[in-house]
Amino acid sequence: MTTNRRGWSAGGRQRRAIALLGLPAILALSLTACGDSDSTQTAAAAGGGDGGSCKADAPVLTLAAYSNPYDAYGKLTSTFAADYKEKTDKTLIFSMSFGGSTTQATNIVNGFPADVYASSLVPDVELVQNAGLITNDWQAAQDKSIVATSVVGFMVRPGSDIKDWADLVKPGVEILTPDPAQSGGAKWNIVAAYGAVMRGEVAGYDATPAGAEKYLTDLFKNVTVLDKSANDSFKNFESGNGDVALTYENQALAGIAAGSEDKFVIPPSTVSIETPTVVVDKNAADHCVEDLANQFVKYLHTPDAQEVFQTIGYQRPIDVAKAAKGNGSDYPPIKDLFTTDDVGGWEELASKTVFGPDGAFTKAFKAAQG
Repeated sequence: MTTNRRGWSAGGRQRRAIALLGLPAILALSLTACGDSDSTQTAAAAGGGDGGSCKADAPVLTLAAYSNPYDAYGKLTSTFAADYKEKTDKTLIFSMSFGGSTTQATNIVNGFPADVYASSLVPDVELVQNAGLITNDWQAAQDKSIVATSVVGFMVRPGSDIKDWADLVKPGVEILTPDPAQSGGAKWNIVAAYGAVMRGEVAGYDATPAGAEKYLTDLFKNVTVLDKSANDSFKNFESGNGDVALTYENQALAGIAAGSEDKFVIPPSTVSIETPTVVVDKNAADHCVEDLANQFVKYLHTPDAQEVFQTIGYQRPIDVAKAAKGNGSDYPPIKDLFTTDDVGGWEELASKTVFGPDGAFTKAFKAAQG
């Protein structure tokens, strides 16, 4: 199934301009209801994470996020800050950083003062949690802290005959995907491929760990570029490199809305991407913004915030069965939409079956690299 919709949402030109910014990028915004000319400050002037955010007149909330939802969080933080201004007559400053999900997790562990972490996947949140910076039971929170979902698919050139996972391993196909050492999106791409094989949905490969390893080996023999983030990989493809980019549905739809002539293909079997956003409560408490951070994360689950996510392509419901059915217009049905739980769960995938020392991808990548 392919997607190439024009005028899918407003703001395409703005997205194109934002997409040209290098990532990871750090944006410091003083967001008010009126957006007056004195509202912009630097993170350093506002106090950043060194205690300046404890100032009663201008609290600072620092957000570290994976690369894809920069447009959504720009709108969400602006709306939240405007509402805060209206209720308290105080200016709320958001300092935001965007980059590869795993890179962001590593940065937080190494001292980046994030109060809220918008991650691409559960294992990256656990990196921060294992460092003692997240103490709240985030998986017991609303929707297990998942604020948006998407699916893995293929961005292809006009006229391409690529439709399924088996098409990606044909000789001469040039594939772009991010670096799994830095990008959560890269890990989702790998899990999607692994799961499709294990569920018997990839022609020519046995639905066994050995079959999945063989497929991943063949796949990565065709990978020509490993960019540092999903956003960078997508931009690289849109600049004319490669035949196909493994990417999020929401990333593809935003690109199409911004004027891309390329097509988005969803294979018959793929994974439901589930992205958690959590409070880094050790940092938030140190910065005197724990209550604000919790309020912001709670806000992300509201209908108003969910509508913002939908405007940039996160259109599928969090409920997987509903997401697989599609709605006949905005997002098509998917024959076999599975979750990480259906293929062993993130703990097994991350430490053993896929990314562990003897995992399918670990061995496949070594073999593909010769």
